[in-house]
Amino acid sequence: MNTSLGKPIALGRTAEIYAWGNGQILKLFFDWFPFEDIQYELRIAKAIEASGLPVPAAGEIIQINGRTGLTYQRVEGVAMLAVMAKKPWLLPRFARRMAELHAEMHANTAKLGIPNLRQKLTHKINRAEALTPSLRAKTLAKLENMPEGDRLCHGDFHPANILVAEKEEIIIDWIDASVGNPLADLARTSIIILGAVNENQLNNPLLNIALRSFHAKYLRRYFALRPGGEADYQRWLPIVAAARLSENIPELEKWLIAQAEKEI
Repeated sequence: MNTSLGKPIALGRTAEIYAWGNGQILKLFFDWFPFEDIQYELRIAKAIEASGLPVPAAGEIIQINGRTGLTYQRVEGVAMLAVMAKKPWLLPRFARRMAELHAEMHANTAKLGIPNLRQKLTHKINRAEALTPSLRAKTLAKLENMPEGDRLCHGDFHPANILVAEKEEIIIDWIDASVGNPLADLARTSIIILGAVNENQLNNPLLNIALRSFHAKYLRRYFALRPGGEADYQRWLPIVAAARLSENIPELEKWLIAQAEKEI
């Protein structure tokens, strides 16, 4: 099908986003992105949608202009992080809301077709080139001793992946979803936020200060909703930090290694 799409409304690493049809968007992948990964994304999106969480409804895979696309429900909203940057007085409410969404997610048990979190972490740790052989072995041993879980985990849950819409908040970007221990998923969120703050990834000193407070309030609210587990959460932090090294983010490498080396 050859169709004039106009200008993209957003641009990502793997795809362009276009307005599409009636109340939909088209995620049009670049030629290099594997078709089987697009099929995987659709399968994950359908499974997450069935959980009842506030997520965009997935549509179908289509071929257009010689490329492969995936349609989704269009959500009119702004990323929570962008709203906080402009309206910092909303930070406490957003921190509580993000914790509530994460707790609601972690109330969901295993979904068919979603990968195992422990296996994903093992794979990432094994391909993290920045890890020394001894630190890799030590981290894998720690992982082996951590408790399994059967809860739905996002894998990339942070304020940039929550859209603030008119009536509710919508969770997006589920490509790293898995089933496993919810405290590992909580630790992943902490490593993402604290890494961005400590290494000034956002290049905004005021937002950095705000995010430290946001993170503390978010954790406090999460553990109020799902009491217990603080010790295991702490033990997951160095493991998750080691796994994040596989993502090859140069500005975070030293900080992530320092977190991975911590003995908790």
